[in-house]
Amino acid sequence: MSPVTPDQPRRPAGVAADGRPIGRTRVPAPRSGEAPRGRAPLPVAAGVAAAWAALTSWLPVALVLGLAQLSEDAGSLPGALRAGLAGWLLGHGVPLQTSAGPLGLAPLALTALAVWRLTRAGVHASRAIGARGGRSPRQALTVAVAVGIGYALLGALAAVAVSAGGPRVSPVRAGLTFALLGTLAALVGAVRTTGVWVLLARRSAPPLRDGVRTGLVAGLLLLGTGAGAAGLAVATGGGDAADLIGAYRTGVAGQAGITLVSLAYAPNASVWSASYLLGPGFAVGTDTAVRTSEVSVGALPAVPLLAGLPRGPMDGLGAGLLAVPVLAGMAAGWLLARRLARSAAGGRAAAPTRRSDRAEAASAVGWPALLVPAALAGPVAGVLLGVAAAISGGPLGGGRLAEIGPVWWQVAGVATAVVAVSALLGAAATRLLTRPVGTGGRGRTRAEQARGAPDAPGRPSRTG
Repeated sequence: MSPVTPDQPRRPAGVAADGRPIGRTRVPAPRSGEAPRGRAPLPVAAGVAAAWAALTSWLPVALVLGLAQLSEDAGSLPGALRAGLAGWLLGHGVPLQTSAGPLGLAPLALTALAVWRLTRAGVHASRAIGARGGRSPRQALTVAVAVGIGYALLGALAAVAVSAGGPRVSPVRAGLTFALLGTLAALVGAVRTTGVWVLLARRSAPPLRDGVRTGLVAGLLLLGTGAGAAGLAVATGGGDAADLIGAYRTGVAGQAGITLVSLAYAPNASVWSASYLLGPGFAVGTDTAVRTSEVSVGALPAVPLLAGLPRGPMDGLGAGLLAVPVLAGMAAGWLLARRLARSAAGGRAAAPTRRSDRAEAASAVGWPALLVPAALAGPVAGVLLGVAAAISGGPLGGGRLAEIGPVWWQVAGVATAVVAVSALLGAAATRLLTRPVGTGGRGRTRAEQARGAPDAPGRPSRTG
């Protein structure tokens, strides 16, 4: 061992002459495209998430339709599973070509279930690859596309299996539909999990955020009122609905299946009812119309939900239902004004409690900050209602049943106008009715005095 001279630096313990650590193993860096330890590769994570979403959304349909067939000895196990696949494809908006004509009326309850499961698939895939909280738009989009591709393959395989011994389904149409739905729904889950949603919210203008929120609230209120009106109509005609269910000589299991299928189409009836309240109405066949001013229908299929159709034009006390969309828009504008007032008062934790404090907080919100979001709420609600109207309709066979549901662009246009005007009225009325409490009706508000704001020009000071 060579002696250490004073000019030679002393080497730290555990370090060799060439600088490498003694007794330690160098961990190689992961190669390009290789997932770190403890994280799944993207194809595996997306494939498993898409398969689980498909299984959990297909299984309820297979149980309902399969049980009805097997209990009545109407088919074998492969036939029951094929019927479940056909209903599953229909729930995604994939039309079925049957001997009676095209069947494209999608049950929106099943559609909502599939969208929810695909949203969770985006969440699970993002967590599996370690993208949680990364706030990377590229990672969120990559996860969504990967889930959409895996879901599209499953949809194409289901279309091939159904076409083998049942209705004809285009595998290309099924694959494209599943890819679009899977990508969009998974993107919602991936954006929330990666934290990209926070970035988008921070970078967007406050009036845009408030307008989108208010429009969604107004649209959901309209759909909720439509659901309530549809439920009330079906309950009023409950005797006719029970007679229609009993007309099917299928036994207890078959009637239970018909009831469950009717419940699957309940969201469709809610959208049609909202369209009815807005004015455009809907159709239950070619050259038919169900509006507040006109009801012209011919022979109807034996569907329990159709027992709640109105008998004629709305008159008397029923005309008061026409004010429901306006009240929904005004309620959204009222909520917008209150939310902006709370923000002006310093957030929810410091929300004003007394009437005078609420008035001062409302007066602190400028008119442009209040009216611009209220006006933007109209187009947002119109898009929401238009999309809902578009996916709620479809053919129920050939002939006169080829057109069922509302006209989407009419619903979108009327909803945009109604919500925009009513939200403006609700927001403006809320601000005007909550007048600030000044000193003698001339001076500053209490909030301004607390902040020590100077008096208006030309007015004597009230502080000295």
